[in-house]
Amino acid sequence: MAVEPEHASVNGRKKPQRPQRTHREVADELRARIRSGVLRPGQRMPTQAQLAAEFGVERQAVRGALRILQSEHLLTNISKGAPATVADRADRAPAGPAAPPQPTTVALAPRIASAFEAEHVEIDAVCLTAVSLTLAIGEPLRQIYAGRLKPAKVDVRVLLPGRNIDLAFPVPVGGRQGDDDPVHERWLAQRNAQGQVLRHNLLALRATHGIDVRVSFRALPFTPPVKLYLLNNTEALFAYYTVTRSEALIGQETLPTYDTQGVRSMLFAFEQGGGLRDTTFVEQSHLWFNALWETISSELELTD
Repeated sequence: MAVEPEHASVNGRKKPQRPQRTHREVADELRARIRSGVLRPGQRMPTQAQLAAEFGVERQAVRGALRILQSEHLLTNISKGAPATVADRADRAPAGPAAPPQPTTVALAPRIASAFEAEHVEIDAVCLTAVSLTLAIGEPLRQIYAGRLKPAKVDVRVLLPGRNIDLAFPVPVGGRQGDDDPVHERWLAQRNAQGQVLRHNLLALRATHGIDVRVSFRALPFTPPVKLYLLNNTEALFAYYTVTRSEALIGQETLPTYDTQGVRSMLFAFEQGGGLRDTTFVEQSHLWFNALWETISSELELTD
């Protein structure tokens, strides 16, 4: 029987095994099969166990690959209970390295869910109100309560604008009129409410599932022009806040404002190990976040 080259022995010793593929490499191979028609729209994927055995990787790598393809709308029905399904229009969906970025509401949730597959989940965020992050956290929370995910530890740090600064946005068109600023008050109420919901939902995991959870907020002395999410020290998700003129209904009054739709901001993804550019961006983003956290930010109370 022939001996496989990578396992052949030399002087009684086995050659080292090839390094395991990353979840990104597994995703690239599966994406190619979908694009080529080997895996057809509506077809069931192999089970996670079968894929892990085929690619010689742990199931966590398979799940990470499937999450990537789900975020690109190539797969549906991803869970531990049944194989995923190739999306009906997967042959036409843009995906892969050349795919355009997607709105935060579409792209963030599957990446957050994938991050929660780690034993120690670490999420750092810079944002205006934490609306997108609170919404995205809902998916891994559902999976935890369904028994499909069980991280041992979760650390979340969030940088938000301080309550007493002059925000660049949202602001009334024409500026503030005296001390009364209903636009600022609405933003502050939203910031506090979203932060409180995020903290409450995560801390509840301590009592319900015995997960070690820490959630911290600090206040920035400026309005962040971008939103940034750092996941498990391996991925950075980045989006611009694009300011537009809009109408805000506050009470019974409609006010013209300069504001941004953060949930619609196009999210760009960078991954550690995805090339020099991506790796450098992730590393520099962590340095930037930590510098803000440790220097000019201050304690933030999510109260009125």
